[in-house]
Amino acid sequence: MEISRLETAEGFITDDGSTIHELAGLVSLPTVNQSLAQATLEVGGSTAEHFHIEAEEIYYLTSGSGRLRIGDQESAVKAGDCIVIAPGAAHKLWNSGDQPLTLLCCCSPPYRHDDTVLTGE
Repeated sequence: MEISRLETAEGFITDDGSTIHELAGLVSLPTVNQSLAQATLEVGGSTAEHFHIEAEEIYYLTSGSGRLRIGDQESAVKAGDCIVIAPGAAHKLWNSGDQPLTLLCCCSPPYRHDDTVLTGE
């Protein structure tokens, strides 16, 4: 049995600009069909709008608040919210709160940089 821990997970910046610590996936605890990471957006930060060719994402916000746009729909989001983002759906997340916005992000298939397409928005 292998166990990963957030405090020892190596952090890196994804193509959308968020800082993530992968707990399970292609660069950490090996997975086949999905990945799990904690992402953080600092106060005033945002991701670059992007979509994933293959990956479906689930965001579960664990602290903070912000705004999320998926396609042409935009909504306020906060800790405790869970959102599913379909493959091909352009999305952007902003931290509009006064503390870091953290979320767990599950991708299936596992997150890969080459599955991320920046839209330029």
